[in-house]
Amino acid sequence: MIRFAAILLLLTLPASAAEPLAPPGVPAERFPMPDRPVAEIVAPQWAHERQRDKADEVGQVARLMRIAPGETVADIGAGSGYYVFRLSPRVGPEGRILAQDITPDYLTDLERRVSEAGLSNVTVVRGEAHDPRLPPGSVDAAVLVHMYHEIAQPFGLLWNLAAAMKPGGRVGIVDADAIPSRHGTPPKLLRCELASVGYREVSMTRLKGGVGYLAVFEAPRPDARPAPETIRPCRDGTTRDKR
Repeated sequence: MIRFAAILLLLTLPASAAEPLAPPGVPAERFPMPDRPVAEIVAPQWAHERQRDKADEVGQVARLMRIAPGETVADIGAGSGYYVFRLSPRVGPEGRILAQDITPDYLTDLERRVSEAGLSNVTVVRGEAHDPRLPPGSVDAAVLVHMYHEIAQPFGLLWNLAAAMKPGGRVGIVDADAIPSRHGTPPKLLRCELASVGYREVSMTRLKGGVGYLAVFEAPRPDARPAPETIRPCRDGTTRDKR
C-alpha cells in the first residue's frame, strides 16, 4: 500500500517538476554497445507539425496501439511534445501522459508549454539515455517516436523500460526505414534488438502519409528479461551494405 501511494504521488507531480520518477535502474556499462551508428540528436521534433497532422500520424499510432481513455502513456524522448499535446485529450482526465526526455532545453520548454496549456494530466520527466526512470509497473503504453536511432544504449533503455510497463504493456516505435546515420532504423535490425531484450513483436505497419512505420511490441515481464551480460548486439548489415 505504501509503495502504491508513493507511485501515485509521483504520477501526480506538477509538470514543473522535471525530475526522475524512479530510482536508477541497471547502469549502462552492464549492457553491450549496439553494432550500429548512433544518430546525433539534432532537433526536438522530426518534421513540421502541419505535415504530420495532415497524415494523422498520432491518430494512426493511437488506433494501432489501442490507446484508450484512462491509460498511462509514456512518450520516451518527447522532445517538443508533439505527441504529448495530442495524446493528452485521448487518455482524458483519468489518464496520464509521462513526457520523458533527457535534453535539459527540451524539458524546460516542454514544461513551460504544458503549464501554459493547463494540461493537468501531463507529467514532464527527466530520464537518462539508458533509463527512462519511470515508476515500476505504471505504464500501459510507451511510444518512442523518430528517436530510436538516437539511443546510444538501446539495450539498457529497453531493459529498464520493461520494468516500468504493466503486464502486457505495449511499446510502439515509430521510425523511418533507413540506416541509423540517416535517422532511421531498418526493421530487421529493430526486430533483432527488441527480441534480444525479450520483447515480443505484435505488429509492423507502414503508416500512411510518408511518416515512417510503426512497430508494436509487448514488453517482457521484469523476471523474464535476459541478464544484461548475456545480451548480444545485433549485426547492422544494412549500414555495411550501403557504405
